Amino acid sequence: MRILTVLSSMLALLSGVACADEASIRAEFLKKYPQAKVESISKTPYLGLYEMLVDGEVVYTDPDFNYLIVGNIIETKTNTNLTDARQREIEDKKLKSLAFPFEQLPFDLAIKKVKGDGSRKVAVFSDPDCPYCKKLERDLDKVTDVTIYLFLYPIEQLHPKAPEISRAIWCAPDRVKAWDEYMLKGVVPKSAKCDNPVDKIVAYGQSKKINGTPTIFFSDGKRVPGAISPERIEELLTKASSAGKS
Repeated sequence: MRILTVLSSMLALLSGVACADEASIRAEFLKKYPQAKVESISKTPYLGLYEMLVDGEVVYTDPDFNYLIVGNIIETKTNTNLTDARQREIEDKKLKSLAFPFEQLPFDLAIKKVKGDGSRKVAVFSDPDCPYCKKLERDLDKVTDVTIYLFLYPIEQLHPKAPEISRAIWCAPDRVKAWDEYMLKGVVPKSAKCDNPVDKIVAYGQSKKINGTPTIFFSDGKRVPGAISPERIEELLTKASSAGKS
């Protein structure tokens, strides 16, 4: 019993030291970078380093905050990128917290684009004048066997002409062609008027807290704010497709 009591006291002491280190690291970091958002600090099992999640990115520091390490830590025995694995773990947790039932999206308001057999499905809320949306379109253009549901989601405060462009794309004889030519080639669609869902889409997006573009929804419910790499798109499409078959 006495041994257990001593061990418990030692564990409590070590835990207290760790908490003190984390608090002092946070304080020192914010002195130097007051605009940064420190989401978490935790001790790693390697090199005595502390992991910091800052503005969504994993960085490292020593207990005294003498050094700030930005980059990847590789475990040489297995050639495992520990930083990348941890970053993916954090991202996956965030995606789960943002999950939304894919089938509840208002598909009647979307432009439907089928590539290949269209077996995989993804929905994108996109502003035609958003540079990150254009990058995403270039990446999606390389993806095959997918059905893309495109929701025209202009953010007028950032891009004043985006609502007009969105309406012109919707009113074009071939919406998919008009969208692709504008996003991939910079060809401005001819001005046109017709009944269009742009205002409805904006109202819907605001009600679902879609605060930026692009915002991507995968068929398994994952919701991803912002542009992601082509490799990550493929990975999430494959996961979503597999989940739908299980």
